[in-house]
Amino acid sequence: MSEHPIKGIDVHTFAVKDAARATAFWRDVMGLTPAQTSERGAEFALPDGSYFELWQPEDGDLSHGLMFAVDDLSQAVAYYRSKGVNIVGEQETPVCRMAFAADSEGNHFVLHQRKDGTAGNDRAR
Repeated sequence: MSEHPIKGIDVHTFAVKDAARATAFWRDVMGLTPAQTSERGAEFALPDGSYFELWQPEDGDLSHGLMFAVDDLSQAVAYYRSKGVNIVGEQETPVCRMAFAADSEGNHFVLHQRKDGTAGNDRAR
């Protein structure tokens, strides 16, 4: 692979301590309409085509902030592992596949593949 697999930022995420409280703030005070909600958070589609998410992690770790869009998660994981990136786990949901990793400074990030075939701002276009 001559080019890295990251295509853009798919979702900007705020990890929160109380999903209901945070969702109410961003909905009622900031005026954003949730595109989807769950007991652990909400995702808001913004007018420019980007997405903003609130997420209450089970483990209380508030350091996950970016989901990088990739076309093929398996290929991206293999590529970054070959570069020495520690991929600490993977997860599949009804709408996406994710791989969790950290950079050299301990900042956590997610490689994110949507199952609908869109990446980043492509979803709103």
